[in-house]
Amino acid sequence: METKHSISIKNLRLSFGALDVLKDLNLDVGRGEFLVLLGSSGCGKSTLLNCIAGLLDVSDGQIFIGERNVTWEEPSKRGIGMVFQSYALYPQMTVAGNLSFGLKNAGLPKPEIEERVNRAAKILQIEPLLSRKPAALSGGQRQRAAIGRALVRDADVFLFDEPLSNLDAKLRADLRVEIKQLHQKLSNTMIYVTHDQIEAMTLADRIAIMRGGQILQLASPNEIYNRPANKYVAEFIGSPTMNFFDGEIVGGDGLRFAVGNHAFPLEGYDFRDGLAVQGPAWFGIRPEHMVTGTKAESARIRLSGQVELVEPLGSDTLARVAVDGRSLWVRMDGQANIRDGDDIVVGFDPARANLFDKSHENRL
Repeated sequence: METKHSISIKNLRLSFGALDVLKDLNLDVGRGEFLVLLGSSGCGKSTLLNCIAGLLDVSDGQIFIGERNVTWEEPSKRGIGMVFQSYALYPQMTVAGNLSFGLKNAGLPKPEIEERVNRAAKILQIEPLLSRKPAALSGGQRQRAAIGRALVRDADVFLFDEPLSNLDAKLRADLRVEIKQLHQKLSNTMIYVTHDQIEAMTLADRIAIMRGGQILQLASPNEIYNRPANKYVAEFIGSPTMNFFDGEIVGGDGLRFAVGNHAFPLEGYDFRDGLAVQGPAWFGIRPEHMVTGTKAESARIRLSGQVELVEPLGSDTLARVAVDGRSLWVRMDGQANIRDGDDIVVGFDPARANLFDKSHENRL
């Protein structure tokens, strides 16, 4: 019976001396899934990818690709295609030579090599570049060639290690779309490492947010955005970051969040497991869930403040507002008429908030 998972990682541990880089990590990746490993530098995401690829020997645990235990197999035997951040193209070879090099070493017949190279070049729209050498290519063209070299392998699994990090903003956006379309065309399993949350949110079927060699949350982009598992995930996803109030959940006439002279009613808040709790907590609300002007007048919670800073972004305007000694970010319409020093009322619905326990910082 064929397994439904393309990749299964069981109790994986990797240590360098006394330093544990990956800690008892478990992960199942579905067939045809686009999974993004997201986290800050040093969280273990590239290390995990290199373990799957066979470029690092694990300290403990098992790695399965399909039904095969590949924990100790050579990288060339694992049936994967890998794309690196640094392109890793041979400078003395043409694009066609780079694409065909691994196939020639594997002893494939010349007609099959030509067919695979031409097919990959057509998919990636680099057919006019096949006779050029890497020095004559732009950064985006080099990365397409690097993707093409992985594509010709006809692998079931593709691994991407921050492939767009060396490109400028526009090229990153263009190639992000192309990688998404590539996955839609091929339906292969893809695991993609990045520290860029925009790449993660736009590309992924599911995102694994990592910290300290562990996966903190594995879920769809919408689930991670709307229901972060803990305060770290809530802060990591979203730009500007989520606004936080440090206070306490109290009972009495309905649950409320008490902070300073304010008490936010919590009717409509979706408590985890349906269990309402009391005690010290963080109350988090995203900048885009805060309103101003006439909308603020009808909001359930209204706070008065003064604008400290305005950042016009064209489609949006970000305003940092001082409220009772704390700074809150508010996302407004791009044409909002607002200036530094303006008095302002901001409003929000507590049902759109996220509450986190003060001690362990997990979602309530």
